[in-house]
Amino acid sequence: MARLVQDIQDLPGAARVGEDLAEKVRALNTRFKHHSATSVMEGALSDAGNVALVSSFGAESVVLLHMAAVIDPMVPVLFVDTELLFTETLVYQQEVSERLGLRNIRVIKADDIAEKDPYGALRFSDTDACCSLRKTIPLQKALAGYEGWITGRKRFQSGTRAALDFFEVEDGTGRIKVNPLAHWAPEDVRAYMDENRLPRHPLVAKGYPSIGCAPCTSPVKEGEDPRAGRWRNQNKEECGIHVVDGKFIRTGA
Repeated sequence: MARLVQDIQDLPGAARVGEDLAEKVRALNTRFKHHSATSVMEGALSDAGNVALVSSFGAESVVLLHMAAVIDPMVPVLFVDTELLFTETLVYQQEVSERLGLRNIRVIKADDIAEKDPYGALRFSDTDACCSLRKTIPLQKALAGYEGWITGRKRFQSGTRAALDFFEVEDGTGRIKVNPLAHWAPEDVRAYMDENRLPRHPLVAKGYPSIGCAPCTSPVKEGEDPRAGRWRNQNKEECGIHVVDGKFIRTGA
């Protein structure tokens, strides 16, 4: 995957394309600076090119899924099934998709797990490699045909997300990344769910405010950071699907 990023950066005219994309992103951020998350979503779908919504169907995912369904039920929704997800997440994904009327759900899976991690033991020796195999690489392959993608990242979630803009250039890939909920606080998420009577992920009520793969997600105690249960006791904040300075960082989506 690192080779893929470098190949993109080395293409003739890549610098010019990069400058044009950066200017487009600056213009979009200026245009939508004081707009709502829904307006940003609408802008992404109309002005950011061929765009997909990437969703984990986790604790807060239903907000963006609902916005997308209202605007266009045919929005491509990419859901990466790592084959290590909670059963509750898989059931929730199907229930939410049906309830919201989303008609273009694309389930993404790695095609080489049997070869590279046949016993599911990679997570014990190298969590980064496990994330790459089961999530990062399959998602990047699935995104190859898109000009941009929509994420549910928010500034309050971690230090690596503290300066998020609505629109950003994904380093090294030539894609636009859209974060409609970048400026939302936790109470905004809860209010939207309540106002629209959206179903909660069943694990939230059991102490899981942030939900990833079952082996690497644990309940969070009162007073802990909401993402404390992700890769607990490890120097790791994210699964690695986001690109910074041309590298896929390991610091969930």
